[in-house]
Amino acid sequence: MSSVRFNALKETVNRKPIEIFETERKSEIFGRNVFNEHAMRQYMTKEAYESVMNAIEFGTKIDRKIANQVAAAMKDWALSKNATHYTHWFQPLTGATAEKHDAFFETLGNGSAMEKFGGGELVQQEPDASSFPHGGIRNTFEARGYTAWDPTSPAFIYGTTLCIPTIFVAYTGEALDNKAPLLRALQAVDHAATAVCKYFDKNVSKVNASLGWEQEYFLIDSALAISRPDIYLTGRTLLGHSPAKGQQLDDHYFGSIPNRAMSYMRDLEQESMLLGIPVKTRHNEVAPNQYELAPIYEEANLAVDHNSLLMDVMEKLAGKHGFRVLFHEKPFAGINGSGKHNNWSLATNTGVNLLSPGKTPMKNLQFLTFFVNTIKAVHDYEELIRASVASASNDHRLGANEAPPAIISIFIGSQLSAVLDELENVTKGKLSPQEKTDLKLNIVGKIPEILLDNTDRNRTSPFAFTGNKFEFRAVGSWANCAGPMTTLNTIIAKQLKDFKIEVDELIASKSLKKDEAIFNVLREYIKASKKIRFEGNGYGVEWEKEADKRGLSNNKTTPEALKAKVSKKSIALFEEMNVMSRVEIEARHEIKLEEYMLRIQIEGRVLGDIARNHVIPTAVKYQNTLIENVSGLKNIFGDEFKKLGKEQIDLIKKISSHIEGINSKVEEMTDQRRKANKLKGQESADAYCNKVKPYFDEIRYHCDKLEMMVDDELWPLAKYRELLFTR
Repeated sequence: MSSVRFNALKETVNRKPIEIFETERKSEIFGRNVFNEHAMRQYMTKEAYESVMNAIEFGTKIDRKIANQVAAAMKDWALSKNATHYTHWFQPLTGATAEKHDAFFETLGNGSAMEKFGGGELVQQEPDASSFPHGGIRNTFEARGYTAWDPTSPAFIYGTTLCIPTIFVAYTGEALDNKAPLLRALQAVDHAATAVCKYFDKNVSKVNASLGWEQEYFLIDSALAISRPDIYLTGRTLLGHSPAKGQQLDDHYFGSIPNRAMSYMRDLEQESMLLGIPVKTRHNEVAPNQYELAPIYEEANLAVDHNSLLMDVMEKLAGKHGFRVLFHEKPFAGINGSGKHNNWSLATNTGVNLLSPGKTPMKNLQFLTFFVNTIKAVHDYEELIRASVASASNDHRLGANEAPPAIISIFIGSQLSAVLDELENVTKGKLSPQEKTDLKLNIVGKIPEILLDNTDRNRTSPFAFTGNKFEFRAVGSWANCAGPMTTLNTIIAKQLKDFKIEVDELIASKSLKKDEAIFNVLREYIKASKKIRFEGNGYGVEWEKEADKRGLSNNKTTPEALKAKVSKKSIALFEEMNVMSRVEIEARHEIKLEEYMLRIQIEGRVLGDIARNHVIPTAVKYQNTLIENVSGLKNIFGDEFKKLGKEQIDLIKKISSHIEGINSKVEEMTDQRRKANKLKGQESADAYCNKVKPYFDEIRYHCDKLEMMVDDELWPLAKYRELLFTR
């Protein structure tokens, strides 16, 4: 075993879990480091508190005088928590979070100083941040960018810094981040859903989109990761032979959590509670060293912020426990990858989940309205939905045997499918009293009973109804939830807006009663969106053929999928719903294409480096040992050598063949990379996808073969069996 691997394994074996003693209940420390309603009541004037709450509930503006009061209260609270700095915490188009820290400290000019933080520093800052992706929205010499306070997501303290969630916009007003479009989409779905809710309950004045994400991740030992340049630079292993034992026994799934991992989880949960992140569930996932944690559902904007914050906390705490966290969707070949299922629903200010049936036919009709409209929205924009989860890393996962395929379909279960089939045959136009009674009692009225014993979940479905919510399972573990949530809420808002127009027109033009008009429109939606519903095995080749017959897209790669983002249909959608302008849409498309190209470019460079500077020299060193062995055998045995040394000679030949394979394929890959670098935009991304990336598997094949031939003591890289099974 190489000295690097030996020392890493020695350090790993000798490492003991950090003991975390929980002396307080989670409920007692929850939100302790968050400037939440409780803290605001304590530190703010009544006027300031009411102004902030109105901004949160109704979107009203906070004037500068009140902002100064809020800032003073926030500063006093932060100082009481030993904070020394503040930052506008934002989410640029890198997919990560960003922050620039400023001290509360200010000099007074007479040799004295004070802690200062005013409304100006709270509401808006100019961090410049010119190096962040912008897709041509701004020029480098005109790089002014502003962060603006988002009062709907509470400030929090992490370490000794007061973090203020903000949006990030260009000098000209275009959004340069993930949060601004999300807030606009949430406002759009609020307005559209509230208008539809008025059909059923006049008291509804606001609808919030809720989100519950499920974060999957791998924990590997940091000492072992040091020997893997691919893990450090790309987040995944670019080579490595499968171990004899992987996940085939299913013994890790929901098994007893290893002590060291448990210690990390407890530390993580402690920090999450302080930051107001309501994590609730933890368990082993299918693959070795793979885990999952999930929170209680929250309002979507807050949930997105919490997931971004949590991923940052996870990485920082991992080092303390001697781990490296892997969020890549497919860090190891041959075993399950990681997703981030986004469980989505809509809830009213009256406490009703719009995707959960009630005790009366009217409540069930309300459920059906939002249920069918969601299906119709996904049907109409299935390519855009696929594009919202597209990335170089997620391409490895989608379509593999633990994740949904790239074909977007909806699973609702056989019983709800039967309900929609019955509704499809409802009489068009006016309904007789008998038809109304039969419809409400025998179809709509039975929905709660159906959902009590709903059909088993289909884990191959990318978008599945799971009782009182839709589970968007195609989202990758590395993703920022803001992207898919912006798209989903925008298409739902558009669909609900169109639905209300159609219902109102039927009521006005045909003198139909409200219920009749709703049933008439829903019936047409059920017919129109039927092809998106699929109850079978999404992994099968049969489904690909069937989906093609139905006219559903199957965009397997990111460059192919991203085209939907800049289609006329998508641009019209986002502009109509005031979520993004054409400039913002095209900029994001350009950024996504460039990100894809750069990630594949980096992986190609890293793979070439490892293959030539780690694998080949090690193989040559072992080959020289074999040559010495052959030479010695020949000297000892003379003529008998031809028979006795045959295996060693064959091994030397095989090693030479694989070395030649690596060299030739790396050379060809490098040549294709040079050609791709001369192209721009879509052409460059396509070239990296179709001309460069295919070499990865070919180079890996030769490297993995050499791993099984070369003396284990010489191999320089931590092997799969060590990365996945060392506790």
